[in-house]
Amino acid sequence: MSYKSILTVVTDPGLAESTVSHAAAVAIGADAHLDVLCLGVDRTQTGYYYAGANAMVLQETLTRATKEAEDLAAKTRAILGRFDVRWGVDHGVAQLADIGRHVAARARFSDLVVLPKPYGKERGVELEPVIEGAMFEGQVPVVVVPDDVEPPTQPKRVVIGWNESSEALRAVRAALPVLRGADAVHVVVIDPPQHGPNRSDPGGLLSQYLARHGVKAEIDVLSKTMPRVSDVLMRHVRDIDADLVVMGAYGHSRFREAILGGATRNMLEQASVTVLMAH
Repeated sequence: MSYKSILTVVTDPGLAESTVSHAAAVAIGADAHLDVLCLGVDRTQTGYYYAGANAMVLQETLTRATKEAEDLAAKTRAILGRFDVRWGVDHGVAQLADIGRHVAARARFSDLVVLPKPYGKERGVELEPVIEGAMFEGQVPVVVVPDDVEPPTQPKRVVIGWNESSEALRAVRAALPVLRGADAVHVVVIDPPQHGPNRSDPGGLLSQYLARHGVKAEIDVLSKTMPRVSDVLMRHVRDIDADLVVMGAYGHSRFREAILGGATRNMLEQASVTVLMAH
């Protein structure tokens, strides 16, 4: 398996440069075709305007969103002109409540989706449903790249966050093309279960699976010495100077993670390296 079709989504002019450049770098490294979907976001919610104003306000908002999409597409084409990559650009308008469906419709015919971090200063609320639309409805692995990080075209040192979940295993399978080319792969197990079939050899079956694909992996068993699993994982990433994290996403419901937090949301908030996620 290899990545032949890569998608990115641009909704914010301020993030267009980094988002498109990162996606182009990943596409060049994989010798893949890059598709860019530029969306003008209609943030209106029908029913919140005084009587008689709906049609006028909705039309004005639609016109603004259409102009935003056209401007984003023009800016994206200018950025892509600097890269030696095969690409295509499409644009359109999506309502905020429906943006995930539009992204999923394109993502499901891609091998990989490259997106910016959805949380942080001056981040639009549409970035979160864009990621969720790709992973949940599109069923595609997502590469999240921090703005100030250059995504590695061929990662050299990779950390796999392993908790034996189906989400984590799906992420590992999606990452096999890059794992095969890495110099070092670390399977990180944090506080492994004390009971169960794998208690005496945490990560052993995964290591065997990877070895059969030509991936030499080391098992790093860590204690949860910090309040959050994501904190322990990111500290280990820094300690070994990894340039990619592979992990499952949303083991709990999205609603629970939005309210109570969770490893996925925490990683998306604090990641300082590129993260490949799958659900």
